[in-house]
Amino acid sequence: MAEDLVKCDFDSSTAIVSINRPEVLNAYNEELLDELYQTLSEVFSDDKAAAVILTAEGNRAFSVGGDIDYLEQLDSDQAKMLSRKGQGLCDLIEQSDPVVIAAVDGYALGGGMEITLACDLRLASTRSRFGQPEVKLGIIPAFGGTQRLPRLIGDAEAKELLYTGDIIDAALAYELGLINKVVTPRTLLKEAKELALEITNRSTKAVKLIKIAINKKYTEAEKTGYEYESEAFAECFKTEEHRVRIREIKKIIKEDN
Repeated sequence: MAEDLVKCDFDSSTAIVSINRPEVLNAYNEELLDELYQTLSEVFSDDKAAAVILTAEGNRAFSVGGDIDYLEQLDSDQAKMLSRKGQGLCDLIEQSDPVVIAAVDGYALGGGMEITLACDLRLASTRSRFGQPEVKLGIIPAFGGTQRLPRLIGDAEAKELLYTGDIIDAALAYELGLINKVVTPRTLLKEAKELALEITNRSTKAVKLIKIAINKKYTEAEKTGYEYESEAFAECFKTEEHRVRIREIKKIIKEDN
């Protein structure tokens, strides 16, 4: 029997949701995205969930983004559907009533980083690395990263990360305002739980209204940006460039192994 791609446990009023595909550095495919959406939907509708910690199994990656074998096979229409699915997942997280805290240990790249951007708060271990390296594959971020990253760290810094595809360490991510706190790998989950408890000890209704008020500034304004992002992502799959670049990356990975 196949193991669940997403795990969920409760610690009092805090739900801990974990991406569970560590053998491929928690890379997503369509099945994982669907399971994560389903799990989070159920958690967000559970009255006992006052806060959610979103993390991952293993200590090498939160998620390195899309499974490159999966991405290599997509055509333009499938790419657009993937983008809409990823955007829907991130919107679900961003618009949920409970506060969502990302606890990142290891790599958070591509769609994996975009999922953390949709969370309210981000804690990361010292060995974490962040980046949107899609440009190196001849594609663009597709889960709302072109909208949320500039919102968090400003246009200039976001453009540099998106244009270069550079991967940055946790210290620089903190300096840029991408994450809220850097902690040791050993204390990551403990710190996330303590932060969740501190927030849930406040007025749940007030926190919910604050979240809505902050997000309201962006949600309507960014709709056009999300739509264009999906269209542009699909456009990248109309030529062979992305497949050529993916094969080059796969060759490098194979040689390194």
